[in-house]
Amino acid sequence: MKPHTPATELHAKPSANFADKLVATQAQLKVAAVELHPLKQASSLGAEDVVISHLINSLGLDIPIFVLETGALHSDTLALLERLQAHSQAPIQVYKPQHEAVIGFVKSPGQQAIFESMQNRKACCAIRKLEPLGRALQGQKAWITGLRREQSLARAEVASLEADVSNGVAITKLNPLVDWTWGDVWHYIAIHKVDYNPLHDQFFPSIGCAPCTRAISLGEDFRAGRWWWEDEAAKECGLHVKA
Repeated sequence: MKPHTPATELHAKPSANFADKLVATQAQLKVAAVELHPLKQASSLGAEDVVISHLINSLGLDIPIFVLETGALHSDTLALLERLQAHSQAPIQVYKPQHEAVIGFVKSPGQQAIFESMQNRKACCAIRKLEPLGRALQGQKAWITGLRREQSLARAEVASLEADVSNGVAITKLNPLVDWTWGDVWHYIAIHKVDYNPLHDQFFPSIGCAPCTRAISLGEDFRAGRWWWEDEAAKECGLHVKA
């Protein structure tokens, strides 16, 4: 089988003002580490998130990184998590869903129920992602995500700093890569030799749980591989949906 061209070769095409974006992002993270403490970075181990984690580590910031290990991640994602745990200076926290809740869902309505209705799929996301997220953010003043405006129409108006709510408690959401392009992200990964998920080399721009993620074809939307059996307007799990 012919090997895939690395994503760093395909996508590393920075904006003309990439250097300015990088300086602004670094400055924002430095300020946040002081003024929004305590805070954490939420990492799905996708391209944007490994960039942010690399920035946190290279700047020596007091910002822990957390990963939601849903119990349904790709093996490549789990392997990258182990490498991050082995090499990150920043603490890596792993949150898993409540075992009893997962088993209850598998018992009824069943593992395949996510393909039968959006209600079932969102119920699975609530168990595997939203409940652990609530625990991860408990007691935090802010959290950092890899949201970018370019990712989808639903994210086109995301701001670099947003008011958010977690378990009924106000919290600030920081999106330091909000105006970065896909080319900017991969340029940073390439020049700093950042370890990334090899699924990106197989045309997975957005990587979530294994049953809910597929590769995309040329011309498809960035998030077309997420919950591809559902309506285009609904491609969120609930982590980044405004009330």
